[in-house]
Amino acid sequence: MSEAPPHTLLRPAIALPFLLVALIWGSTWFVITTQIAAVPPAWSVTWRFVLATPAMFALALAMRKKLAMPGRAHRLAVLMGLFQFCGNYMFVYWSELHLTSGIVALLIGMMLVPNAILGRILLEQAITARFLIGSVIALAGIGLLLLNEAHTAPLGGNVALGALLALTAMLSASIANVIQAGPAGKDVPLVSLLAWSMLYGVLFDAAIAFALFGAPEVPGDPAYWLGTAWLALVGSVVTFPLYYDLVRKLGAGRAAYNGVLVIVVAMAVSTVLEGYHWSALAIGGGALAMVGLLVALRGRQVKACS
Repeated sequence: MSEAPPHTLLRPAIALPFLLVALIWGSTWFVITTQIAAVPPAWSVTWRFVLATPAMFALALAMRKKLAMPGRAHRLAVLMGLFQFCGNYMFVYWSELHLTSGIVALLIGMMLVPNAILGRILLEQAITARFLIGSVIALAGIGLLLLNEAHTAPLGGNVALGALLALTAMLSASIANVIQAGPAGKDVPLVSLLAWSMLYGVLFDAAIAFALFGAPEVPGDPAYWLGTAWLALVGSVVTFPLYYDLVRKLGAGRAAYNGVLVIVVAMAVSTVLEGYHWSALAIGGGALAMVGLLVALRGRQVKACS
């Protein structure tokens, strides 16, 4: 192991996928809002990964990666499917019934906090004082944004419930991020691990959707399926291999800078397409959140594989 070079993010091989993932994920938050009106959110999540799963297996085959994995890798894939491709997305979709997509993206961006805590517990990664200070600043900004949301509530939803659902989604994704960084995940091809994780995840998704809402609901609107295809093929199959590769090359701390750009893109999209109102309270909260996130990220001790 060696210290990551200070200007790693400026290399095109790193910067281009870094920016691409941020732009794509920043746009997906709004697209999700078009998926939760036609059918129950649980079925929309299911349809997303019904499309994404075979595409990820096809990508693994196209890259000539072995699909066979040892038992411990499959056990990891089951957990990743449960936490990343089921729990995370189920709670994200449900949260967008109550909050604007930009706010949900911002709450998910706070994944730095549970990542640091779980990384300390499970991977023995240090938590710096600078990271703690940045997290406090960012949480204060989140509080101001949610206070503004409670005053305006443009979706007419339950702001407290939406925030709770988004935070649960964040925690679920954080668990998946941390557990995939262990030896079981590094011993197998990344795209193969993701393919099996998506397969297990979509099985969980379908079971939950059927249990809660009964027989599958299949929309007939072509626009719905265009949105689903974007979320599945571009927002999942393209981005997850790129993002997890960045995590392996940069370390979780530097890769998490991506979340800051995702928030900026998502809030901009929400402003244009959802009419998000930037009051003085919201501007102050957004500024605090960005400052806190940047301070926290700069405080991470980053290691890269030599």
